[in-house]
Amino acid sequence: MTASSESLHIVCPHCHTTNRVGVPDLRSAPDCGKCHQALFDGHPLALDATTFDSHIGRNQIPVLVDFWAPWCGPCRMMAPAFEQAAGLLEPQVRLAKLNTEEAQAIAARFNIRSIPTLALFVGGKEVARQAGAFRSAADIAQWARSHI
Repeated sequence: MTASSESLHIVCPHCHTTNRVGVPDLRSAPDCGKCHQALFDGHPLALDATTFDSHIGRNQIPVLVDFWAPWCGPCRMMAPAFEQAAGLLEPQVRLAKLNTEEAQAIAARFNIRSIPTLALFVGGKEVARQAGAFRSAADIAQWARSHI
């Protein structure tokens, strides 16, 4: 398969349908084949217990997850930087947030002991983890790129 004909599975952040997208088409704002909304919009995706596994397991791009909780001060402080990092990393990396208060079983499954915790998943497997808040979107992007 040549680079120009290579395609990846990308899960829609809106309807959660898996789409096949040509690698060259990633940069041209691809839409979902089912709901016709943008596959990348420069914002992190809010995951929950029902959508977490499909996005981690079916996306063929890395997925960077922010494990957070609404009562967590450092989580709230890092939230704008994480939001901005989506604009820096998409479409090469999908950014997502998981509220550990609402999805306690997933947080327990991944042994999340402190928040915020960023975990980078590639091919459905965790490849890197960082506990504690980053100060800037550039720091988040640099950390993610260093582990891909």
